[in-house]
Amino acid sequence: MEWWWAYLAIGAAVGFLAGLLGIGGGMVLVPMLVFVFTAKGFPTEHLMHFALGTAMATVAFTSLSSVRAHHQHAGVDWAVARAMAPGIVAGSLVAALAAGFVPTRPLAMFFAAFMFYAAAQMFFESKPVAARRLPGAPGLFAAGAGIGAVSSVLAAGGAFLSIPFLMRCNVPLRRAIGTAAANGFPIAVAGSIGYILHGLRVPDLPAGSLGFVYLPALALVVAASMPLAPLGARLAHRLPVRRLRMVFSLMLLALALRMLANLW
Repeated sequence: MEWWWAYLAIGAAVGFLAGLLGIGGGMVLVPMLVFVFTAKGFPTEHLMHFALGTAMATVAFTSLSSVRAHHQHAGVDWAVARAMAPGIVAGSLVAALAAGFVPTRPLAMFFAAFMFYAAAQMFFESKPVAARRLPGAPGLFAAGAGIGAVSSVLAAGGAFLSIPFLMRCNVPLRRAIGTAAANGFPIAVAGSIGYILHGLRVPDLPAGSLGFVYLPALALVVAASMPLAPLGARLAHRLPVRRLRMVFSLMLLALALRMLANLW
């Protein structure tokens, strides 16, 4: 269980930042796992697959507490969440299975491109403008499939896509956030299954692996992140969050560039 301290530190940082800044953990967790897995000597051709699969599995656990909290405050539009769920599951599963065939470097470049996008969104605080109504069942299925597919490849809960989509469809911000949190669980479960199934086909993976999910990292990251998220949320009301978000956006850029350098 060497490197246990690193997994605990990563989990604590991810949980704290999620509570403080309201960001998903994948953007931070994936690059940090890449650094640790590289140091541990994981197969180079599967570094990104392990980082994405393990990060995706953590979302399955952490999203549950978020959904529960939003549900208690009547912040989830369950009719919309249920309508999007089939598309989300299909898109997440297929994308995770497909990601297993993509080499590490192109996968890292795709991930880094979205990190740059997320950093820019956070730095400039761009907000979507309501411009249409919610589509019918086919439209929500298609939106869910697209959100699930992209989120699965990024090991994210999908809030960075779900919230803007729902707000553009005239869903109030608070309800959009709660519904996006509800979307995160099926994204994480379907995506994790995809990474596990594809990884089971690959021989000679490190001990402790379940497909492309590294179980020791999963357990310790989840154990450390869940207690720290409420602390970050409490401090969000006392600290200059706007300034912190700008600093964090620059940190995202640095992490993305360091990850690319690590894999090249």
